[in-house]
Amino acid sequence: MSGHSAQDQADADKALLLKKILSAAFYALASFMITVVNKYVLTSYAFPSYQVLGLGQMLATITVLWFGRSVKLVQFPHLDSGVARRIWPLPLIYLGNMATGLGGTKELSLPMFTALRRFSILMTMILERLVLGVKASWSVQTSVMAMVAGALLAAADDVTFSWPGYTLVLLNDGFTAANGVYMKKKLDSKELGKYGLMFYNALFMILPATVVAWCTGDLENSAAYAHWSDMLFVTLFLMSCVMGFILSYSVMLCTQFNSALTTTIIGCLKNILVTYLGMIIGGDYIFSWLNFVGLNISVFASLIYTYVTFKRKPNQYMLLNQANSKVDTV
Repeated sequence: MSGHSAQDQADADKALLLKKILSAAFYALASFMITVVNKYVLTSYAFPSYQVLGLGQMLATITVLWFGRSVKLVQFPHLDSGVARRIWPLPLIYLGNMATGLGGTKELSLPMFTALRRFSILMTMILERLVLGVKASWSVQTSVMAMVAGALLAAADDVTFSWPGYTLVLLNDGFTAANGVYMKKKLDSKELGKYGLMFYNALFMILPATVVAWCTGDLENSAAYAHWSDMLFVTLFLMSCVMGFILSYSVMLCTQFNSALTTTIIGCLKNILVTYLGMIIGGDYIFSWLNFVGLNISVFASLIYTYVTFKRKPNQYMLLNQANSKVDTV
């Protein structure tokens, strides 16, 4: 009997590990695709408003999930007076994360954008300790600090330095860290589920975001944009909107099966490809040896973290999830 129990446990551990790896790979692919597509839309095509692009992503998320619930493909609670309380502060974090991320993508070259995004890992590690009570191991802390050091080295010789771009990306790092940690907390509580979190995040913020875009003139500038008749641009714009939904879903899955820190690091790990591809596309990267060396140090540290994270045994993941659940019940 005990032999069967041990085998069942081993099979369950393997299944859990597979879910962790597949959800992380799915998130990495979605994050890579939307970064590249957004770069083409905002930089190569010079679309005037990242706020309007963000509105398109919110609208796509609301539409897809509303239709999915209507045909019973997905399930999540209907709107009631308690939804806002249960989801807060995620909508505000969601809006800030999206706006600052798109703005940073527009202002900076992809290699520098991806390097500075690694500060979100440090912020996530700190927030996991403060909010979830999860302390990173020494090997994780070391690899995270190496990533940050590489990013600082690259920034020291960034000839395309932009105060608005750096500010937006560092704000985005903070929003990303807060989103990952609070998303983990809300998912563990199982009140709204991953689809409910996605739907109400977008629903509660689409009206305030529209008002902001209207007040800043972004809606008018976007309506007058010259390339709406260009089918390639329209295809990329719509792809970005749909990818916004896919990215949100992949973040949910990765956070559900992994830790918030792992979700954040996977998002930065996919930037290995984005870093080198960004030296070619966009046309805004200027090479220097110090900058290039710093980028590569940060990339190498990302690889070390990935190895350290996924070599942990499945029961260590289970203990981590149990610890997170206990924090939610306090």
